[in-house]
Amino acid sequence: MHRIICFAVVLIILTGATAMAQEARTYQQQPAKLCVPREGLGNFFAKLKAGKDVKIAYFGGSITEANGWRPKTLKWFQEQYPNAKISEINAAIGGTGSDLGVFRCNQDVIAKHPDLVFVEFAVNDGGAPPANIWRSMEGIVRQIRAADPTIDICYVYTLALGFVPDYQKGMCNQSASAMEMLAAYYGIPSINMALRTVQLEGEGKLIFTDAKDAEGKPLAVPDGMYVFTHDSCHPTDAGHTMYTEVIAAGLKEIEAVSKPGPRAMPAPWVADNLEHAKLVPIEQYMLTPGWVKLNPQEAPARNYVNFMPELWQADKPGEKLSFKFKGTTCRIYEVMGPDGANVNITVDGKASGPRGMFDSYCSWSRKASLSVAEGLPDAVHEVTIEVLTEQPDRSSVTNIEKTKPNFDPKKYDGTRFLASSIMLIGDIVK
Repeated sequence: MHRIICFAVVLIILTGATAMAQEARTYQQQPAKLCVPREGLGNFFAKLKAGKDVKIAYFGGSITEANGWRPKTLKWFQEQYPNAKISEINAAIGGTGSDLGVFRCNQDVIAKHPDLVFVEFAVNDGGAPPANIWRSMEGIVRQIRAADPTIDICYVYTLALGFVPDYQKGMCNQSASAMEMLAAYYGIPSINMALRTVQLEGEGKLIFTDAKDAEGKPLAVPDGMYVFTHDSCHPTDAGHTMYTEVIAAGLKEIEAVSKPGPRAMPAPWVADNLEHAKLVPIEQYMLTPGWVKLNPQEAPARNYVNFMPELWQADKPGEKLSFKFKGTTCRIYEVMGPDGANVNITVDGKASGPRGMFDSYCSWSRKASLSVAEGLPDAVHEVTIEVLTEQPDRSSVTNIEKTKPNFDPKKYDGTRFLASSIMLIGDIVK
């Protein structure tokens, strides 16, 4: 894990007619606690107790997307509050962090009118500098509170095995520490399942991951113990059950201090937070003739339609996506996969050279983002993204996959560009 002390300049806007001042935000590792109630979840609990319709949004990565703590906690809520009609908004996408989450927050969370949003990005933000985490996580908070100040937010922290040494010392890992600093500023409660996992290992009640003998064969799990994960972060069913128990205990603690009412919107924690991040539809005029808008009821678009209502495909070299925008940041919300293309990105006449829509995880396809331009002057910029003839180097995947039965090299042959929308800090200029 990176250990970087990051400095972010933030503009403190004082109330009334007071002057503006500059303050540097300095990252500090935070002590780990199972639950920090802060300002609670008063609006959410008030609706539960009144037997109203309640929606819970689960916003995170693959640990939340899995059939684990998300459905288990939903069931717990339904059992605890049988008079309320409780439903979920599954806004989790595996392999993605808050840097994508902040752009899709409005589409996948706010537009569905949640009463509570669980935010789980500590694992997938694990290698990000604190300044980057603050920009995206604060953007999420400010988008939600600007849309509806009665929506409650709760941070939850999950575990990757690389975080264990910090938690063994009683400290949060870097990503959770950065999030805790932001949570304290906004009064957001937090629940730390990662800490409990490490505590249970220390108590001899679980094994972090499968133990193996000298030949690599799994060893039997001692009586009274269970394996937490078979990889490095995704819990087993027993691990997800433990996560649910930690959340349930934390919610009881949070409920005790919760009072309903709209949440205040203080001055930004960091001046360059991404509260204006958004997804902008791709339009036909931006595309060369070879692009096709896919039918959302047919493969491959139907696999992504919950998060990508529209999906455009180009699969021949020379096809282009071109547009102008006024703003500072631009990315493409795309599908990366085994036959992903190389593209050339040109911004204001400057070309980036080949960029592959392929990486070492591309034995399968997944939702991802392609960075186009970051931190530009707030002005009008011209973008062209062109599919290239030369394909990406796929050996990082094919060298492994070709040793497996039924390997099909045709799966890794292609120049496909699947694009859903434009991720912007700014606005399209026609």
